[in-house]
Amino acid sequence: MKKKKLAGIVLSLSLAAGVMAGCSNSTNGSGGSKGDVINIGANLELSGGTASYGQSILQGLELAVDEINKKGIDGKKIKLIKVDNKSEPSEATSAALKLITQKKVSAIVGAATSGDTTAQLQIADKQKVPVITPTGTNPDLTYKDGKLNEYIFRTCFIDPFQGTVAANFATEELKAKKAAVYLDSSSDYSKGLADAFTKQFKENGGTIVGNEAFVAKDTDFRATLTRLKSQNPDFIFLPGYYEEVGLIVKQAREAGLNVPFMGGDGWDSPKLIEIAGKEALNNTFITNHYSSGDPDEKIQEFVKAYGDANGGKSPDAFTALGYDTGYLLADAIKRAGSSDPKKIKEALEETKGLELVSGDFTFDKKHNPIKSATILEFVNGEQQYKAKIDPK
Repeated sequence: MKKKKLAGIVLSLSLAAGVMAGCSNSTNGSGGSKGDVINIGANLELSGGTASYGQSILQGLELAVDEINKKGIDGKKIKLIKVDNKSEPSEATSAALKLITQKKVSAIVGAATSGDTTAQLQIADKQKVPVITPTGTNPDLTYKDGKLNEYIFRTCFIDPFQGTVAANFATEELKAKKAAVYLDSSSDYSKGLADAFTKQFKENGGTIVGNEAFVAKDTDFRATLTRLKSQNPDFIFLPGYYEEVGLIVKQAREAGLNVPFMGGDGWDSPKLIEIAGKEALNNTFITNHYSSGDPDEKIQEFVKAYGDANGGKSPDAFTALGYDTGYLLADAIKRAGSSDPKKIKEALEETKGLELVSGDFTFDKKHNPIKSATILEFVNGEQQYKAKIDPK
């Protein structure tokens, strides 16, 4: 990706200063604003099995909202209404219904996972309120069986892109010729990445020497890892979430399985290092949406802003995507000239060339952003920036 010329977050704040010039004082849709407030819902996993994701997204979203509200939106401010979906699809459905029918939100940010976002599809369509998932990567969320889910958008890239990027990195950079795939058979996310990886790795001339599976909440992977080791792969693709991934990598190293492992953005949690241990994660890689180590000026402005607000901590990719989602909504509201949900939806569809932390945003006809992926390597418990891969 070419070096961006804008002066980072300062200019993003300038964008927010003009957001909603001429915005109407009332709304024609089910959501909107009262007086000087624009209601935006956050339907996130703040507890439960994927709470780390939802909490990180919320931190980024709150930072963006705080920045936007310092300037205001044509005299208005965003009111963020948070609901914990507890990492459960049924709770995500209830949260969406509450946010739309009781809180009268103009849009919803969340959920973090594809499953919890899927649970909101029918409600969003029926109530005509846009839902933006920062990190739901399943392609079916926005477009399935030839039909567009009109009110669903995402800030992240989709699973096939991650799987393809991982396969190309394995063959081109790591020179892998024999790969094994170890997936979570209970997760559409994991299966989607695995399918894309397998297809591209074979097209690159590689051989898949083993396919194994686990399910969420498993804790003992030793027998499967022994089988994988006997198949003598020189690379293992492990698309999954941090809780199981951490245990798998730890047990793999204990079993003497020291080949490179690689996964997707589901690995990205501070909890992963706690579970696996720093040393076990050496020689592992992930595809992700951004890196705090990327020298891009806009990214470093964001890292500083987050660090200043959080005791010097570094923001992960989920935080960056939550932050970008706040500015993505602000930009849409500005161009819509209204807090009406339908008009915001139409403005989101027209987003083109919007420069944010995780890339330049232009939505395609399936409501997917056309943007880059970042390759990260774990070195002694730290993520190190390796490369940025543009879509082809």
